[in-house]
Parts: sequence; C-alpha cells; structure tokens
Amino acid sequence: MTAQIFYEVLVGELTLRTGDPGTSYTLLLDSARRTRDPQLFQRATEIALQSRSGDAALAAARAWKQAIPDSRDARRLELQILIALNRLSETVEPLRAELAATPQVEKPVLMNVIARNYARASDKKLAASVVEQALSEELKTPAMAAPAWAAIGRVRLAAEDNAGALEAARKGLQADPAGEAPAILALELMDANQADAEGLIKTYLDNPKASPGVRMGYARELAQDRRYAEASSQLSTLTRQNPDLPDPWLLLGSLQAQAKQDAAAEKSVKKYLALAEKQQDGDERSSGMTQAYFVLSQTAERRKDYSAAENWLAKIDNPDDLTATQLRRAALLARQGKLEEGRQVIRALPSATADQRRQKLLAEVQLLRDTKHYQEAYDLLAQASAAAPNDADLIYDQAMVAEKLNRMDEMERLLRRLIAMKPDNQNAYNALGYSLADRKLRLDEARTLIQKAVQLAPDDPFIADSLGWVEFRMGNTQEATRILEAAYKQRPDPEIGAHLGEVLWVSGQRDRAMAIWKEAVQADAENETLQETLKRLRVKP
Repeated sequence: MTAQIFYEVLVGELTLRTGDPGTSYTLLLDSARRTRDPQLFQRATEIALQSRSGDAALAAARAWKQAIPDSRDARRLELQILIALNRLSETVEPLRAELAATPQVEKPVLMNVIARNYARASDKKLAASVVEQALSEELKTPAMAAPAWAAIGRVRLAAEDNAGALEAARKGLQADPAGEAPAILALELMDANQADAEGLIKTYLDNPKASPGVRMGYARELAQDRRYAEASSQLSTLTRQNPDLPDPWLLLGSLQAQAKQDAAAEKSVKKYLALAEKQQDGDERSSGMTQAYFVLSQTAERRKDYSAAENWLAKIDNPDDLTATQLRRAALLARQGKLEEGRQVIRALPSATADQRRQKLLAEVQLLRDTKHYQEAYDLLAQASAAAPNDADLIYDQAMVAEKLNRMDEMERLLRRLIAMKPDNQNAYNALGYSLADRKLRLDEARTLIQKAVQLAPDDPFIADSLGWVEFRMGNTQEATRILEAAYKQRPDPEIGAHLGEVLWVSGQRDRAMAIWKEAVQADAENETLQETLKRLRVKP
C-alpha cells in the first residue's frame, strides 16, 4: 500500500465516522480498484450495506469480481446481495460458476448453503425455480443428484410448496437410496404433517447405509407425536447398531421412564452419562445431563427412595436449569407430604420480573392441583385473576379448577366470560362443550360449542376427541368411532385412547378396545380419564 492509498483509506474511514458513507464508499472502492485488494473491496461493500444501499453494494461486489475473476468470496457476496435485492434471475450464472469452482467433496455443504440463502428470498417461489434451473447439471450427476434435490426441496418447503418438496425428497432418494440430505428433508416434511413423508423415511432406514442421525431424528418425531412404542423400537435399533452414541440412550431412557420401565430406564440413562462424560462437552453435555438427572430422580421417587431422588437433583449445577430443578424439588417434597415446604421452595424462586412472578404463581397452582388441594389452587387463581382481570390463561385455569371442585356453574360462568372476552379462544369452547357432553347435558349446544372449537383449530386432536365424545353421547357411535380413530392416530394420547376404547367396547369391538387401553396404560397409567373409564367399565387391560 502506497502512502497515497493509505491516506485515501484513512480519509475514507474518517469520512464514514463523520456521517458521510457515500464519500467513504467512493474513496474506498476507488482505492480497491487501483490496488485490487480484496479487503478494500469487502470494506467498500460493507459500507454500502450498512447504509442500506443495495445497488452500491452490488456494484462493489461486481467490481471486485471483475478485478479478481477467480475470487470466490466476491462471487459469493454478489450472490447474497442479488438474493437480498430479489434479483433472483441474475443469480443463475454466478451460482453455476460457484458450483463449477467448488471441489466435489465440498458440494454437499454448498447445497445446504444454497438452500439456506435462497429460502430467505422474498419471492420464494421464484427462488425455488431459479435454484432448480441453476442445479440442472448437478441433477444429472449421480453423486450430486440427492443433495441437489434436497436443496431444491428445502427452497420449495420455504415457499410452502410441501407437495413439491415431497417430490424433491422422493427424487433425491431415488437417485441415491442412502442419501442423507433428502432423508433429512423428509423428516422436516414429516414435522410439517406432509402425507407420505414418513414412508420415505422408513424406506430410507431400511438401507444398511442409513445415517444414525436420521434414525435419531425419526425417533424424536415419533416421540413428539406420542408414538412412544414406535420411538422406543427405533431407539433400540439405534443403540444396538451404534452403542457408542450417547443421545439415543438418553431418549430411550426417557421413554422407558415414561412407560414406568424404571429398571431399563436407569440402565439406559446411566449408559448415556458414561458416554457423555467421554464424548460430549459444553452446552450439549450440560443440557443432556440435566435431563438424565431428572429421569433418575423420577425413577428413584417412584420407588419412594426420596433421598436418592434429591441426590440426583443436587447434581444439576447449570444456572439455566435452576427454576426447573427447584420446581422438581418442590414436587418431590409435596410427594413426601411436605406440601408447605414445597410451596416455600417455589416462593423462593426469583421474582424480579412480571413473567417470573407469573411463572411462580402457576407453578404453585400446579403443585396444589397435583396434590388435589383444589380449593387452595382456586383461591390463588381467583386472587391473581382479580389483580389481572383480562388474563385469559388465569380465567381458563380457574375454570378448570372449579370443575375439579364440582362447581360446574362457576366453571361455565368463567368459560363464558372468557369466550366473550376472547371469541377466538378455542380452548374455552372446547372445555365448555366437553364438560356438557361428559355430563350428558344440553348435547346439541355442546356439539355446537365443540364444532366452533374445531373451526378455530381444525388440526387439534384433543378438540377432535371432544367432538367424537359428544357424538358418542348423542348415540352416533359410527361417527364417534371415525372421529376418535383419526384423533388417536394423530395423537395417541391416553385420554383419547380412553374415549376411543369405550366407544369400541360399547360397539362390540372389545379386542380392539383392550389393545387401545393397553397402549394408553403403557403411556400413562395414572391418567384420570383412563382410570375412571377402566374402573367404571370394570376392565383390567
């Protein structure tokens, strides 16, 4: 750098600080052109971007590319600016040039970058078309077709073209049945409730070269959908094939604990802890170990070894987990008959903000509900609701506690007040309609209320469960079965299972009913609706 160039750069930076980015940009870009210095080109581009001058930034990036034609940094910056300016059609040639300059081994990573960048474009449908056009040669190459189709699929998914994204995942897996990228895309589509995506994942997992990460992701999706038996089966396969991976052991142990398979859960979680100590570090290990300690505390509590349960909680030292740990400790005390001590633990939590104070209140209410101290829970909610009369969540919770106290008129009053306040609150319509249906009262009105909830939340399986239940109460057994079967398939929750089982039982499909109830008991044997149903029908699945 000559003295003259150094002076111009210095003046450019000082000019920027005095609030004249235009002059600063001109000085630095002129210096960059004369020196062909990549850092000066980049600095000129940054100044233009900071001053929100997209055209100037593009001019600087193109000047850089013209001065140094083989600069990948210049080409990448040009691409990013063109995408931000939504000048997507102009990106085809520079993107193809970037693909041509990228070594084969690096192209799968580049595909992820392409998908991420183009998914941010304002015209996402055009972005998907441009990406497919730019990747036309890669789609013809056996080694690159799978990641290329996955990149196209992700941009289609960003454009809300789920069917197109599914087709891209299918073509990617046809090109390479062991292709991890299209399988991961299929997982994302499964999360988006796209039909047939799960079939692609299953086919992929049949391949001996299937990625453990995809199987783990599939197991997580199954667990999230409460398909616990299927999730556990996938995790068992994964831990058998890859016994040194920590995370599958933790998720498997968590599911085993949920199914009350405590001995197996403890074995799995302790296996995770041993592996995590050796293989993981930082936040990943801290978060996983917190979950592991919670599971071990839970299993110890169930066998009434409260000392061991507390010892596991005491191992949690992450400040971010303080609140969750203390809430668990409070529940542990309440389980031992030390309710007041548990409440004091909650009350000692930080309360500097309104959110923290609200969290403490709701935690204390939940503790009282769990221990069936419904009157005290109701009084706390009534007091809080009086101080915040427009808090819809407080009103709803108070109504639900009023139901536990058998104050049905009070519950209905609160829910109707909530509906008047929040006409789009589907939970209020659903709760009121279900309550009427469950007591066989005003069934036409109950169905109208629940149908309103369905309109507001058509994909909610619990609201569908209420609709199925009211149809059953009205004697429409066939329609009730259809609705409840669909709801249970979407979300195999014990409460939905209790209702579906009863409808099947009454209609004479007793083997099917018993199978559903067995699944529900495995998922949560203590579910109140399930317990009440089995007791009333005198059934032991």
